[in-house]
Amino acid sequence: MLVKQALSLLLTVIEILIFIRVIVSWLPIGRDNPFIRTLYLLTEPILEPIRRLVEKSPIGANMMFDFSPLIVWLVIRVIRNIFYI
Repeated sequence: MLVKQALSLLLTVIEILIFIRVIVSWLPIGRDNPFIRTLYLLTEPILEPIRRLVEKSPIGANMMFDFSPLIVWLVIRVIRNIFYI
């Protein structure tokens, strides 16, 4: 029970951080901002491997948009459904 709660909290935090990162990416805020640097430090280890996989795919090579946040969100949804969180 405690493990499920901890996993649920971790997944929720990841979802929120990625959502904030997506919103912030639309705003004219420099990456030298301490908040933005911290946000990227926390989310990039999750997004970067997915981004690399998408870029290597035949479809991903021609994409203009970064779909890695959406893919991570979908993976989190699947994890939540598998573990009933």
